[in-house]
Amino acid sequence: MNILFLHQNFPGQFAHLAPALAQAGHRVVALTSRVEKSIKWRGVEVIAYKYDAPKNHVLHPWVNTLNRAADRGAIVYRACMALKDRGLSPDVIVAHSGWGEAMYLRHVWPDARIGVFCEFYYRESGADIGFDQEFDSATELGRGPRVEMKNLAMRLQLEAADAGIAPTFWQADGHPDALRDKISVVFDGIDTDTIKPDPVARLELEGHPPFAAGDEIVTFVNRNLEPYRGFHVFMRALPDLLKRRPNAQVVLVGEDGVSYGSAPKEGGTWKQKMLAEVGDQISDADWDRVHFTGRIGREDFTKLLQVSMVHVYLTYPFVLSWSLMEAMSAGCAIVASDTAPVREAITDGENGLMFDFFDKEALVDCVEELIEDPELRGDLGAAARARVLRDYDLKRVCLPAQFQWIEELAG
Repeated sequence: MNILFLHQNFPGQFAHLAPALAQAGHRVVALTSRVEKSIKWRGVEVIAYKYDAPKNHVLHPWVNTLNRAADRGAIVYRACMALKDRGLSPDVIVAHSGWGEAMYLRHVWPDARIGVFCEFYYRESGADIGFDQEFDSATELGRGPRVEMKNLAMRLQLEAADAGIAPTFWQADGHPDALRDKISVVFDGIDTDTIKPDPVARLELEGHPPFAAGDEIVTFVNRNLEPYRGFHVFMRALPDLLKRRPNAQVVLVGEDGVSYGSAPKEGGTWKQKMLAEVGDQISDADWDRVHFTGRIGREDFTKLLQVSMVHVYLTYPFVLSWSLMEAMSAGCAIVASDTAPVREAITDGENGLMFDFFDKEALVDCVEELIEDPELRGDLGAAARARVLRDYDLKRVCLPAQFQWIEELAG
């Protein structure tokens, strides 16, 4: 088959599927704005398109997201027309629906079978919006219409598609009932052969002390350190955690930008804001046990999870992070917020401990309980890995299911 992937930040969620399809003998092409020139990547022909966000448009604020999607969709439409003129005729097209890239594909290849990756459909209530009252605009007028318009481009793409795929049931179930039946649930997949427990693991990062398995190490990971992933809650728990665990080393991985939500209203980064808030509650000696690493490489990240004694994960009801699943695969003892869709992967007391997202005291209690109880820690870590092996293993579970989805999509 000829298969075309569309993802503005390719490979994104298709990092395993696209090259696996190429290895299976299919011609796989990817269109993305991530690269500046066309390249070959793991058997995939990656073709660049240039995107600049629209400027100086006078628009109602409720249609900003739709306008950006329509604008990007039009640029992708022109790029696809050029590919068609060069002879590309995909049997199957798979696109992430989040940025509008699949808006007009039916007008280019009307006979192609189209599938969309349905990562998240916004909800007026019951998900991220309104969850954290500290940052919520409670007096916002027209939240429902704004959310409806924010979703419109994704809805149009799913309506035009033949099928959808989502990584968790909760993320799939957020889509309109009339479209939910189109969506299959298959997680992206975790390479459990590589990300696995190592009782003698050791990690050395420049500017930080060496970390070794068996040390009292508490880890916290975000792509960017921000409220959507509970950074503010973790930082507010940090003074008590350091006082109660005088030998603990706390390692925080993440950059200072914003992946979701927005930056602090007063300016600066969330890291700067939280350091200013809790800084005087922590002694200099205790700060020496707190390590902000920024972004680290793949190999070092796996070692970090292998040396972690307790891994803490928080999230708004939103997209599930790969980092949680990788921590489970590494056999970490998990302390996680009792939020969707975390509940699909973690069962409290069975393969992790869960706490109310906003309860920083409960967070510290859970961490201390696991540090103090090696048997419980080992049991929960083993159960966490077993859960990933059963339901989220890349090679044995997720890739075969994704291949089946592609085959069903192709008809």
